[in-house]
Amino acid sequence: MIRNLLITGMPGTGKTTLVRRIADGLAGYRAVGFYTQELREAGRRVGFELVSLDGRRRVLAHTEIETPFRVGRYGVDVAGFEEFLASVPFTAGEADIIVIDEIGKMEWFSHRFREIVREALDTATPCLATIALKGGREIEALRLRRDVRVVEVTRTNRDSLPPVLEEDLRRMVAAPPGSG
Repeated sequence: MIRNLLITGMPGTGKTTLVRRIADGLAGYRAVGFYTQELREAGRRVGFELVSLDGRRRVLAHTEIETPFRVGRYGVDVAGFEEFLASVPFTAGEADIIVIDEIGKMEWFSHRFREIVREALDTATPCLATIALKGGREIEALRLRRDVRVVEVTRTNRDSLPPVLEEDLRRMVAAPPGSG
């Protein structure tokens, strides 16, 4: 049975915006997790910030972070990311939906994040996540799981997807584990 919904697409197609719109549309459900947004200074992207669904924030990556963990010109604060993750109750059992934005190169530096992703996908609680269009072998393996539906967002379909995917998630929440 499909219990997890992975959103993928080219950079700039609106994956994060789509996930946020879906989460807003499911306001009556208890969701836990986070999304990632750009940090800009003088109109220029300088990094990425994590935002938990309950509003806490933490810088994930920035051009001024000096670390061996790098993606392009961004240094990734892996220790800070793991501290942030510890504050999000991903598997507390009280959530209806788990939201993870994004399963990508920056986040994949964290061993704890990898564990959280696997646990989230394995739980009976449906998971809505964005996933990099291209990734290493482990990220690609997530796409091939039998309990995952992968949806590619494009500039053409991004506005029509929210109601369809919201309904899919409502069905996933209502369906008992192992049914269907």
